[in-house]
Amino acid sequence: MSKAKAPKQRWLIHLIALAAVAAVILLTVFSKPAAEGSAVYGSFVSLLPPLVAIALALITKEVYSALFLGVVTGAFLYAGGNAELALNTMLFHEEGGLIAGITDSSHAAVLVFVILLGTLVVLMNRSGGAAAFGRWAEKHIKTRVGAQLATIILGLLIFVDDGFNCFTVGSVMRPMTDSHKISRAKLAYLLDATAAPVCIIAPISCWAAAVSYAVPEEYGINGFRMFLRTIPYNFYALSTVLMMVLLVLRKTDFGPMRRHEQNALKGDLFTAGPRDYDDEEKKAPSQAGRLSDLVIPVAVLILCCILGIAYTGGLFAGENLIDAFANADSARGLVMGSLIAVLITLWLYMSRGVVPFKEFMASFAAGFRSMCAPMIILILSWNLSGVTGLLGAADFIHGVVESSAGALRMFVPFIVFVVSVFLAFSTGTSWGTFTILIPIVCAVFPAESEMLVIAIAACLSGAVCGDHCSPISDTTIMSSAGAHCDHINHVTTQMPYAFTAAGVSAAGYLLAGIVGYYAESSLALLALPVVLLLMAAVVELIARLNRKRS
Repeated sequence: MSKAKAPKQRWLIHLIALAAVAAVILLTVFSKPAAEGSAVYGSFVSLLPPLVAIALALITKEVYSALFLGVVTGAFLYAGGNAELALNTMLFHEEGGLIAGITDSSHAAVLVFVILLGTLVVLMNRSGGAAAFGRWAEKHIKTRVGAQLATIILGLLIFVDDGFNCFTVGSVMRPMTDSHKISRAKLAYLLDATAAPVCIIAPISCWAAAVSYAVPEEYGINGFRMFLRTIPYNFYALSTVLMMVLLVLRKTDFGPMRRHEQNALKGDLFTAGPRDYDDEEKKAPSQAGRLSDLVIPVAVLILCCILGIAYTGGLFAGENLIDAFANADSARGLVMGSLIAVLITLWLYMSRGVVPFKEFMASFAAGFRSMCAPMIILILSWNLSGVTGLLGAADFIHGVVESSAGALRMFVPFIVFVVSVFLAFSTGTSWGTFTILIPIVCAVFPAESEMLVIAIAACLSGAVCGDHCSPISDTTIMSSAGAHCDHINHVTTQMPYAFTAAGVSAAGYLLAGIVGYYAESSLALLALPVVLLLMAAVVELIARLNRKRS
């Protein structure tokens, strides 16, 4: 950026920030505290805090202050301009406060899991296992296409939990993708596109369990069976996987990702942004490291986490595998599994003298430091989600969807998809999105009807899409951490890809809704091949346009 442009951009940022502050002051001055019945509660204003955070993050390229200002906006709106109440809301409110977000058992478990996984990654680097894997990859995987396809395949295989997917695949594949000069932004996209989009179409996953429980019991619908029926209609997940593979095979990229990949070929894997992980990555690994020093810990981690999740669901108490995953507490299971994996890694490394005991213990602090950035973003995102919930965002979305479900029911899947994308993008939570929308959809269509299946699939698809491209989504944050990529770089490079798949999916839901409404049969499944063919055509068009430019 030139020196002349830098001051101009700073002034623009200051003006935008001042305008946002002025808007919040006006809203809080003329409103009362956001209880039910107030002007703010359950209105479009309830979505203002996440919108402020997202807009500022994209404009300033700085996520911490953007999230914090989003939280401040929500707290002042909730407090009706009362500064003391706003401060207490931000910090201590039992449902939306910062302390409540950290002390929530699931959130605390996620933070512990992140620290343990960071520790394991540091250990694998210091043992020389990651370097040994990089040397092996250089001999056996000769091309950039092969390295990216290997990343995709591993991501598709680890479908139990999206956060676990991002961290594990990222730590394993970074040495390989670095050796083939693949940008960290592209690695982060591959991680993100094989996380939530794969989990939402995998029958044995935490996501399947969440969807099953989101279907209200009073409608007499089997939640797991309904989830299975939605898989062929989950257009966003399926088209995202197809687009990702085709872009790799066609050796093409678009949007900001194209610049990142071009810079990576010249040796710059980051392009821009802070490199919070460089210090740990620059440490000299042990020369005694073997390929097994990476493969065994990763295999143990995967096995232990799967068993840990199943254990929390009662697998060892007599439940079958499907019911165990349906009843599981994935956060608890991941903590148990990762701790066991760290202890087994301790025994493996100590028995061979690869990492001294003192350095092994120091790796816990190093793992914590390496994960500070994603943990701060996670905590602020939970805080932002909490204050947004206090403003009645769920009630606002409920009213929007209910009012659209009138005579034109054939368009409801399309409307649900769009609303779901917007809600998940704004709040950063896909689970919260389909938990809100699925009961509404169940009230619109008859139980077990094909239109109900299409509409629920549209809800799931839109939730994953919004989650996929939201800067405040847990999965987006963990993908950045898994790839050791600057968070804003990941968000800005991924958005054009996510919106492309979203456009193709929206067309698919228009077609499926019309066919399903008039035919009320499985003829609506014909929309799936149409969506996939359209996605392939879009990728081919992008590849040809890129060839003309180069």
